[in-house]
Parts: sequence; structure tokens; C-alpha cells
Amino acid sequence: MDIFDSHTHLNDTPYHGKEASYIEAARKLGVKKMAIVGSDTTLNAGALQLAHQYANLYAIVGWHPESSKDYDAAKEAVLLEQLADPKVVALGEIGLDYHWNTSPREIQRRVFRRQLELARSLHIPVSIHSRDAFEDTYTLLKTAHVEEFGAIMHSFTGDADWARRFLDLGMYISYSGIVSFKNAPEEHASAKIIPSDRLLVETDAPYLTPTPYRGRQNQPGYTRYVVEALAKLRETTPETIAKQTWDNAHRIFKLKEDA
Repeated sequence: MDIFDSHTHLNDTPYHGKEASYIEAARKLGVKKMAIVGSDTTLNAGALQLAHQYANLYAIVGWHPESSKDYDAAKEAVLLEQLADPKVVALGEIGLDYHWNTSPREIQRRVFRRQLELARSLHIPVSIHSRDAFEDTYTLLKTAHVEEFGAIMHSFTGDADWARRFLDLGMYISYSGIVSFKNAPEEHASAKIIPSDRLLVETDAPYLTPTPYRGRQNQPGYTRYVVEALAKLRETTPETIAKQTWDNAHRIFKLKEDA
């Protein structure tokens, strides 16, 4: 069983100096490829460094909504250089976060719009972070004609109705460890209706550790337990979910099987 963790933060502080051991632990659990996600200049650089160090790792670079208050023309110039790297498979994670309000909402919206413009001009897919902001996220994605360049709703937490709305924009829906939690009725309902060619899996490590390791630090290998949770919900086998999400990750990221 080959699994693709479509969104993980192996470039984050808890893993520094131990990346190889986490990659090997993931391999033993069937997780053979990972997309390492940045959120500002420094973490983007870390994602790129790992992607060049390991053939089975890829980079997603962009500016997270919580960091958007620091985004300016100089930061964009660096981002454009980073996006030109051949190991970059998407722009992200970008979007809106109205839960923490670390950056003012209008700045978040402006920076989100700008990065969607960049993605459209470069014809590169985007990885979307949306917390307590589905309505505005949907409106901006629709206005940007996201169907023309592709997008992933990362760690989706919406119900079936919201899933259908984002699917109607041509998006992929990715599930994290939340879908394995017992008390996650909206995620369970939406996970059952995602078409098999639009489904992705992720850890969002070090966050959102799935059952049976909830409460501990997450790691990319635990994508396996997300696969198993989805298999139960969708009344199929883990091998089927792994194959579907493996193929879908390669398609949205424009990767060849042996890449």
C-alpha cells in the first residue's frame, strides 16, 4: 500500500534534525511521498530544502493567512523565486483564518486574492487553509476562477453541503486526522460523498494527530490512520483509499508515478 501525505509540516521545529527518522518511520507505514508545506519565507525555504534533499518529498510554498500582515513586495519577489523551483507542486498554504485573527481580515483577503492571481498566472494549484471563513473563502476562490488552475481544501472540516460547493469549483478535498475522531459528524458526513477522483489524505503534522495516537505529536506516517478511517466511513478497503488518493495527488500536483 502506497500513501501520499498531501500536506505535512516536516519543515517545522519539532522535526529539526530528525527528518530522516520520520521519513523512514513513514515509509514503514506505507507513506511513500509527502508534500512539505511552507507558510512564510523561512518555512518555504525549509520545505524546499527538504524537497531537494529527498527525492520523494515535494514543496508547497506560499503565505499563510496568519502571516499575511508581513507580506509585501519584497516578500513576494522571494516567493516568486521559490515558486520557480522545479520541486514546487503548489502555492500554499493560503487562505483565510478568522479564528485567530493574527492578521487583520482585510489584509488576509488582500493577500489571499494576490496569491490566487499569482497561481492563476503561473497555472499552479493552490492549497487552501480556511478556518471559520468558508463563505469568504468560497467567494474569493469562485471570483478567481480557481477551476482554471486547481485547488485543494486542506484538512477539510465542512459538512456535505460545503463539500459540494467547493467540489463545484473543481476542487479536491483533503482530510486530516480529524476525520478519525469519534465526535466529527460534519467531517464524517462530507467524507462519504466526495467523488473518488477528488479525495486526498494528509496529516497536517505536527497538528491534528489521528486516532489511535490522538494527544501525541503527529507525524507523516500517521497518514495511514487517516486512510483507514476514510475506508471505514466509505465502506471500502484502506488499499482502495490509498490508491485513489495516491493517483489524485499525482494528478493535482502534476507528478509522474516515478517522480
